[in-house]
Amino acid sequence: MNPYYSINDALRQRYGEKLYKLTLNIGCTCPNRDGRLDTRGCIFCSLGGSGEFASNPRLSVTEQIADGKKRLSGKRPVQKYIAYFQAYTNTYAPIEYLRQSFTEALRCPEVAILSIATRPDCLGPQVLDLLEELNCQKPVWVELGLQTAREETAAFIRRGYDLSCFDRAVENLKERHLETVVHVILGLPGETKEDMLETVRYVNHAGADGIKLQLLHVLKGTDLADIYRQTGFRTLSLEEYTDYIISCLEICRPDLVIHRLTGDGPKDLLIAPLWSASKRHVLNTIHRKLRERNTWQGKYYISQKENENYHG
Repeated sequence: MNPYYSINDALRQRYGEKLYKLTLNIGCTCPNRDGRLDTRGCIFCSLGGSGEFASNPRLSVTEQIADGKKRLSGKRPVQKYIAYFQAYTNTYAPIEYLRQSFTEALRCPEVAILSIATRPDCLGPQVLDLLEELNCQKPVWVELGLQTAREETAAFIRRGYDLSCFDRAVENLKERHLETVVHVILGLPGETKEDMLETVRYVNHAGADGIKLQLLHVLKGTDLADIYRQTGFRTLSLEEYTDYIISCLEICRPDLVIHRLTGDGPKDLLIAPLWSASKRHVLNTIHRKLRERNTWQGKYYISQKENENYHG
């Protein structure tokens, strides 16, 4: 058993088994790329819009699901799936196109959950109405890319919205009983460990249902890569990242579902940190350090008191 509430634990409680993600791409863009806010994107975002592992957008949703199922079934027995709309901003398109795409995924009997990656500033009333409607058919998760609660860092990475926008989005999603998963990046330039912990505390008390903790990757073709070449800013070591992850877990609410402890950037695009290319090794290191912390339970109890004080 993990000393935190993992997504696999949560899914086994709900469905009695592990669910696997089918990563989909419906060809959306982003207001940070199409000129509404900017044309350059967030500084860390690759040309694939964080969807390098997603399916081919030229295929229909049904074809993408079939392709994903075929690849997964060859490795392990799978009964249920999460249809994960991953690339770019998946509520930033005409409402009828979104309805068609999401409904097509719901028609697959093995799809148990829709998971939709988007931005807080792309959740207008029509989109919220659609997601609420779909949520009556099968559970809908909405994944929001917060990355940081530090406004100075948010401006540097060109996030394009402020914390009040994020707060409104979470509140609107909660009112409609839509589960919210928040993405956080650890290791953004200029941020201290305490800055990162403050972001996790912010997610705790915003009312999110889950969190994805992600290491900063410097990828080819991004503005972050140019900054890295020009300044040589220091990325986190594996030891630092492991320590930061454990500290984050210690302050997470007991009911906050941990969807991710790290990620793996495409190896052909990864510039730094190169140690992150072995996701299995990173996860094994984190879990080994967790087991070595014999005082985990005591620290966890203290962290909950700390959260209560923060909330007050």
